Amino acid sequence: MSTVDVSRRQAWLMAARPQTLPVAAAPILVGVGLAFEDGVFSLLPALAAFVGATLIQIGTNFANDYYDAIKGADTDDREGFTRVTQSGLIEPGEVKRAMVLTFALAILVGTYLVYVGGVPILVVGLASVASGIAYTGGPYPYGYRGLGDLFVFVFFGLVAVTGTYYVQAAAVLAGPFPLWLPPGTVTVEAVVASLPVAALATTILVVNNVRDRETDRETGKRTLAVMLGYRFSRAEYAALFALAYLTPLWFLATDFGLPILLPYLTVPYAALLVRTLFTETSGEALNPALEQTGKLLAAFAALFAIGLVIG
Repeated sequence: MSTVDVSRRQAWLMAARPQTLPVAAAPILVGVGLAFEDGVFSLLPALAAFVGATLIQIGTNFANDYYDAIKGADTDDREGFTRVTQSGLIEPGEVKRAMVLTFALAILVGTYLVYVGGVPILVVGLASVASGIAYTGGPYPYGYRGLGDLFVFVFFGLVAVTGTYYVQAAAVLAGPFPLWLPPGTVTVEAVVASLPVAALATTILVVNNVRDRETDRETGKRTLAVMLGYRFSRAEYAALFALAYLTPLWFLATDFGLPILLPYLTVPYAALLVRTLFTETSGEALNPALEQTGKLLAAFAALFAIGLVIG
C-alpha cells in the first residue's frame, strides 16, 4: 500500500502496531492462569493489569516510531513495517503527544493497581513507563546500545507475569497499599512461569533486529545483532526457544500434571520460525516471521495458562 493511500485511521493503527500486542497479553494470561491455580485470582486487578500493559506497549511503540525518526535511525532503506513519523504519514509532534497521552493513561490505570499493590507496583509501574521511553528516547537510549533484548526479557516477561500474579494475590491476601511484598504474593512458581513469556517476547525483538541489522549499522543503532552479528542472533533465538520449551518440564517435575505440557503443541510452528531466521535476513521473509513469532507467543501463553489451571 502506498503511503498516499493510507487513511488517518490506518496510519494511527500502523503507529500502534497491533501485531506487537501479544507481548502485552501473553504475560497477563500466564499470570492469571497461575493465580487461578493458586486460588488468588482477582478479576479487577487482572483486567487493570491487562489494560495497563497494553497501554505501555502502545506507548512504547509510539515512542520508538517518534524517536527512531528524529534520531535518523529510520530511513527509506528500512525493510520493516512502515513507520508513520519517518514516512510523513503523521506529524512528529502528533506522535509525541500520542505517546505522552498513552503513557498518562497507563499511569491513570496504574493508580488503581498501586492502591491494590502498594509501593512495589508504584516502583515497577513508573520504571516500566520510563523504560518504554528510554528504549529509544533520551540522551542515552539503551535500545541503541545492545540492551533492548534485556529490557524486553525483564519488563515484558519477568516483571509483567510476576506483577500480574502479584496484584491479584495482594488483592486477596493483603490490605490496600502494602509498603512491601506481602507473604505469598511473589512465588517461585510465578517467577519461573515468567521465563517462557520473557524468552518468546525477546525472540520478537531478535527477528526485528536481524531484519534491520544492515540499516541499523549504517545509522549507528547498535543492537546486539549489529554488535555481534547474525550467528550470535540466531544462537540467541534458538536459546530463547529452548528456555521457553524447557520451563513446562520444571512444572511437571513439581507435581503439575501432564496438561502443563500443552505448549508443546506449538513446537512444529516454532521449528518453522527457527528455520526461517536461520536462513533468511530480508524483510520479505522476516516481516511475516515477526508477526508469526507474536502469534506463537500468544498461543504458547494461552496453552501454558490452561495447563497451569488444569494441571
